[in-house]
Amino acid sequence: MVGLGHMGVTHAKAYDRLDGYELAGLCCRSIAKRHDIAKLWPDVARFAEFGYALSKVQPDVVSVNTWPDTHADFAIRAFQAGAHVFLEKPIAETVADAERVVAAAEAYNRKLLVGLSPRHSPTWVRFMDLARGLGKPLVMRMNLNQRSIGPAWTWHKNLMKSLSPIVDCGVHYVDMMCHMTGAKPVRVHAIGARLTDEIAPDMYNYGQLQVVFDDGSVGWYEAAWGPQISEVAFFVKDVFGPKGGVHIVVEDPRDMLAAGATSAVSSDIHTHAKSGAIRVHHAKLLSDQSLAESDEEFLIADQPDHDGMSMRKQRFLLDAIHGKHDLANHMRDAINSLRIVLAADESIRTGRAIEM
Repeated sequence: MVGLGHMGVTHAKAYDRLDGYELAGLCCRSIAKRHDIAKLWPDVARFAEFGYALSKVQPDVVSVNTWPDTHADFAIRAFQAGAHVFLEKPIAETVADAERVVAAAEAYNRKLLVGLSPRHSPTWVRFMDLARGLGKPLVMRMNLNQRSIGPAWTWHKNLMKSLSPIVDCGVHYVDMMCHMTGAKPVRVHAIGARLTDEIAPDMYNYGQLQVVFDDGSVGWYEAAWGPQISEVAFFVKDVFGPKGGVHIVVEDPRDMLAAGATSAVSSDIHTHAKSGAIRVHHAKLLSDQSLAESDEEFLIADQPDHDGMSMRKQRFLLDAIHGKHDLANHMRDAINSLRIVLAADESIRTGRAIEM
C-alpha cells in the first residue's frame, strides 16, 4: 500500500478482509507520525519511501493511493518490479503519462485496475442498462458538488495542487457517459470559476463541462469544492432520450445534515456511494397526449457503502489476476475518460471549445 489517506486506508481494510490478499507493506511519507496505522496493523511493515518499500517487500500487488502527480511514476515502477497494480483515479495527470502506464502494464503482462467506482455499483450498472434503452441521442446530466469545510476543505485544497474538481471527479461520470452511448467524443467545451483565494491563481474550484458525441448524444458534468458551494443540487444523475428518462433518486443532503454539524454531507465520501431508487419515466403518449405508462421505480437491494465499494474493486482485481476478467478495454477506457476531462480543463483555460 502506498498512500494512506482516505482512500488508501479504505482499500487497505478491504485487502485485509478479503481472502486471497495479505497486507505486506504500508507506505506514506508521514508514516512515523501515523499512530492510527500502527494501531490498525502493528505487524505489517511500514515505510516512508516508496522505492525502498518496493525493493524490500517485493509485492505481488501494489495499491497506489497517493496524490495524482505520483500515479504514473509509482504504477510504472510497480510494473517493472513485477507487481500487478490497483491505481486510484485518475490514471495520471496527462494523457501521455496515462498511455505510458498502460504500455507498461502491457509490456510486463501485469493487471491494472483503475479505481473508477460506478462500474462496480449494482445501482449504476442497472442505471446504465436502463439508459441504453432510451434510444438515441441521449442527454446526460450529472454532477457532484461538494460543500467542503474542515478537514475536507484541507484535503480538497491539496488535491487542487494537482487537478481541478472536474478532472479529479469527472473521470467517473464521463466514463459512464461513454458507456451509456457507446459513442466517441467529438467536442468538449467547459466553463470554470475561481471562488477562493486559498488556491493557486491558475486553479478554479468550480467547473462544468459539456461533451458532444458522434451519435448526437450530449452530456454535461459539474463539480465544485469549497465552503461556499451550494448543496441544493449536489448529486444529479439524470439521463433522457427519445423514449423517456431515468435518474437516480438520492436524499437531499440538507435533510441528512444534523443540526449543529460542523461538516457538510456532500463532502463526506461515505455519502458518494449512497443511492436510492432508480426512477424511470416513459415518453409514449396516448391520443389525448396523456402518458401511456406511469413512472416506474426500481429499488436495488444490493447497495454497498463506501467501504463495500472498495471491497468490490479489490475483489474484481483479484479475479482479474486469476484470469476471470480481461482489463484491456478497461485500461483504454480510463485513458479515454481522462482525455475528455483534460480537454475540458484546456477549454476553461483557453476559453475555446476543444475538438477531439
